[in-house]
Amino acid sequence: MERTERDFYARDPDDQQAFLTQTWCNTCMEADLGMKEPVEYEQNGIVFIEGKCVKCGDTVCTEIADDETDGEWE
Repeated sequence: MERTERDFYARDPDDQQAFLTQTWCNTCMEADLGMKEPVEYEQNGIVFIEGKCVKCGDTVCTEIADDETDGEWE
């Protein structure tokens, strides 16, 4: 379960914005509330972006699919 930090801000600005706005909060039970303080990391070969829900402040986590990490995610 080794966690490798990655640089979220090395992503294309449009991709960053999409990942920060297209979220799901399990606490609020709402989509697209937004995420702040993003941290990107890889664990067990899977890339995640984790941050805090803009509405309630609880942790939200997005798993990035392989086709989203090749620079062609929209």
